[in-house]
Amino acid sequence: MDTKYDMYNDAGRIVYVRAVKVEDLPEEVRDQVQGLEQLYAVCDSSGERLALVKDRKMAFVLARQNDMAPVTVH
Repeated sequence: MDTKYDMYNDAGRIVYVRAVKVEDLPEEVRDQVQGLEQLYAVCDSSGERLALVKDRKMAFVLARQNDMAPVTVH
Protein backbone atom coordinates (compact mmCIF):
# COMPACT_ATOMS: atom_id res chain seq x y z
CA MET A 1 0.00 0.00 0.00
CA ASP A 2 2.64 2.46 -1.07
CA THR A 3 0.50 4.30 -3.60
CA LYS A 4 1.36 7.98 -3.70
CA TYR A 5 -1.55 10.37 -3.39
CA ASP A 6 -1.41 14.09 -3.96
CA MET A 7 -3.69 15.29 -1.16
CA TYR A 8 -3.40 18.89 -2.34
CA ASN A 9 -5.06 17.95 -5.62
CA ASP A 10 -8.45 17.91 -3.80
CA ALA A 11 -7.91 21.27 -2.10
CA GLY A 12 -10.16 23.18 -4.51
CA ARG A 13 -12.92 20.62 -4.17
CA ILE A 14 -13.12 20.45 -0.37
CA VAL A 15 -16.52 21.17 1.16
CA TYR A 16 -17.39 21.32 4.82
CA VAL A 17 -20.28 19.49 6.46
CA ARG A 18 -21.69 20.87 9.69
CA ALA A 19 -24.82 20.61 11.77
CA VAL A 20 -27.20 23.59 11.64
CA LYS A 21 -30.05 24.23 14.06
CA VAL A 22 -33.33 24.69 12.22
CA GLU A 23 -34.18 27.62 14.51
CA ASP A 24 -31.14 29.50 13.11
CA LEU A 25 -32.37 29.24 9.51
CA PRO A 26 -34.53 31.78 7.65
CA GLU A 27 -38.28 31.48 8.16
CA GLU A 28 -38.97 30.23 4.63
CA VAL A 29 -36.60 27.30 5.24
CA ARG A 30 -38.03 26.57 8.69
CA ASP A 31 -41.51 26.40 7.15
CA GLN A 32 -40.36 23.62 4.82
CA VAL A 33 -38.70 21.54 7.55
CA GLN A 34 -41.32 19.80 9.58
CA GLY A 35 -40.41 17.98 12.78
CA LEU A 36 -36.64 18.37 12.47
CA GLU A 37 -34.49 20.30 14.92
CA GLN A 38 -31.25 19.99 12.98
CA LEU A 39 -30.11 19.82 9.36
CA TYR A 40 -26.66 19.45 7.82
CA ALA A 41 -25.12 22.13 5.66
CA VAL A 42 -22.61 21.53 2.89
CA CYS A 43 -20.47 24.69 2.62
CA ASP A 44 -17.60 25.81 0.42
CA SER A 45 -14.28 27.13 1.73
CA SER A 46 -15.66 30.67 2.09
CA GLY A 47 -18.53 29.41 4.24
CA GLU A 48 -21.22 29.82 1.59
CA ARG A 49 -23.96 27.26 2.10
CA LEU A 50 -24.28 25.09 -0.99
CA ALA A 51 -26.93 22.69 0.29
CA LEU A 52 -29.02 21.70 3.29
CA VAL A 53 -29.86 18.05 3.83
CA LYS A 54 -31.65 15.92 6.40
CA ASP A 55 -28.70 13.95 7.79
CA ARG A 56 -24.91 13.81 7.88
CA LYS A 57 -24.62 10.69 5.76
CA MET A 58 -26.69 12.29 3.01
CA ALA A 59 -24.46 15.39 3.09
CA PHE A 60 -21.38 13.26 2.47
CA VAL A 61 -23.06 11.29 -0.32
CA LEU A 62 -24.25 14.50 -1.98
CA ALA A 63 -20.76 16.00 -1.88
CA ARG A 64 -19.10 12.89 -3.28
CA GLN A 65 -21.69 12.55 -6.07
CA ASN A 66 -20.70 16.06 -7.12
CA ASP A 67 -16.98 15.24 -7.15
CA MET A 68 -16.26 17.11 -3.94
CA ALA A 69 -14.24 16.03 -0.92
CA PRO A 70 -16.37 16.43 2.24
CA VAL A 71 -14.82 17.24 5.63
CA THR A 72 -16.64 17.45 8.96
CA VAL A 73 -16.65 20.76 10.83
CA HIS A 74 -17.61 20.92 14.50
